[in-house]
Amino acid sequence: MKWHTHPAAAFAAQSSAWSALHARCAASPMLAAEFVAPLIAQFGSGAELLAVCTDHGRTVAMALVTPQGRGVWASFQPAQAPIGLWLQEEGIALADLLAALMPALPGLALVFGLTQCDPDLLARPAPSAQLRTMDYIDTARITLAGSFDAYWQARGKNLRGNLKKQRAKLDKDGVAPRMQVSRAVAEVAAAIADYGRLESAGWKAGGGTAVSADNAQGRYYRAMLEGFCARGAGSMYRYWFGEQLVAMDLCIEDARQIIVLKTTYDESVPNSLSPTLLMREEACRALFDEGRFARLEFYGKVMEWHTRWTDEVRTLYHVNFYRWPALGRLHALWQSRRARTSKAHHVS
Repeated sequence: MKWHTHPAAAFAAQSSAWSALHARCAASPMLAAEFVAPLIAQFGSGAELLAVCTDHGRTVAMALVTPQGRGVWASFQPAQAPIGLWLQEEGIALADLLAALMPALPGLALVFGLTQCDPDLLARPAPSAQLRTMDYIDTARITLAGSFDAYWQARGKNLRGNLKKQRAKLDKDGVAPRMQVSRAVAEVAAAIADYGRLESAGWKAGGGTAVSADNAQGRYYRAMLEGFCARGAGSMYRYWFGEQLVAMDLCIEDARQIIVLKTTYDESVPNSLSPTLLMREEACRALFDEGRFARLEFYGKVMEWHTRWTDEVRTLYHVNFYRWPALGRLHALWQSRRARTSKAHHVS
């Protein structure tokens, strides 16, 4: 196996090879070219590289990588990407790919970090003298099997009762909730503008992290969703109280799953109402009834509300690979000493 690197800015020239490998791997839609290319365009610094691994003329792995400091490299991981931008064929040991990658990186690469790996997509490797893994976050999914009514009855009484009371209150107040699902390319720009208006009116605006139609996040989600909608694999959920837009989901899909990438809601809605949860109930009912997907994935850090909707939780992980076994031992020793020092300071 041999790796070659190219400037990530030239991803378009390699996108057909990326897409072919993605199809052979039956990989997540979050690794599709339509997802990756806008990440580079909007969030790349120019230092990123596209690494391509071939074996006897066949492309067996590809990744977006970036320098992290002297001797340290990692997978390119903008906040908008839930998993590391790494593709590989099944049946190849991750450690072998990483060992071959190290000498192909510019300079003397000593450590490589592969971030935010999903064990359902890339089996967590056993630790070795050169490879260590670390827990990242727990994430949740809902399996869309059987009927919605059976799924809903298995949820807690508090969740079911609370949402039933909210719907009764809306009905009493003469407010008609409704869900709108948009899937056309021509509808993406308006959906991102709507999403931006909701999010920019909330707490994220103060931290500068809100999506806006005219910022990098807005441009990313528009370009990405237009790409997915062009092949019938993107959806934008809006939830309304009468004529008031109160919640939104931005989603991508493949034949097996629908993934909720972004959720926002109108923070001016009274605390007695939960527009996001009401939208989630209706969306889940529709997904169960349609039977198009095997699962609904969230990919964010498990929150308390997730545990009311599902008990299916798994742990995403990071990988550190060291060029030489001694580096792994030294890093482990340094981390152990730092942990002891931190503990001692905390006790004192």
